[in-house]
Amino acid sequence: MAQQQKTSKALNISLWVAQVLLAASLIWAASLKLFQSTDKLAQMWPWVAQVPNALVKFTGLVDLLGGLGLILPGLLRIQPKLTYIAALCIVALMIAAGIFHISRGEASQIGANVAFAVLALFIAWGRYRAEP
Repeated sequence: MAQQQKTSKALNISLWVAQVLLAASLIWAASLKLFQSTDKLAQMWPWVAQVPNALVKFTGLVDLLGGLGLILPGLLRIQPKLTYIAALCIVALMIAAGIFHISRGEASQIGANVAFAVLALFIAWGRYRAEP
């Protein structure tokens, strides 16, 4: 019993670390997409100059919601199952982003998408497992 409790505590800490890292990355990307000029963004992400500005802002909003969805339910202890749902949505977002980049011939650019998807899968698995 004590070993299981220790494992659960270690898993919970690992999940929180993953959630904070992924949320910080998503919120950082959201802030850039929502508040930086297209010219500045295009220097970092060339695709931004080739799609409608509304799409860039929309992806920024989705990133922001995903990042908040990873942190706020657990932090506020309100509907913690929303963290699991947010993590699954982030997996879907990363798959869509990967497909977008591959379709543009930017397969070498999907490393972050794959890493974020794996991290989000870990969070979804761990938080689903922890549901009472």
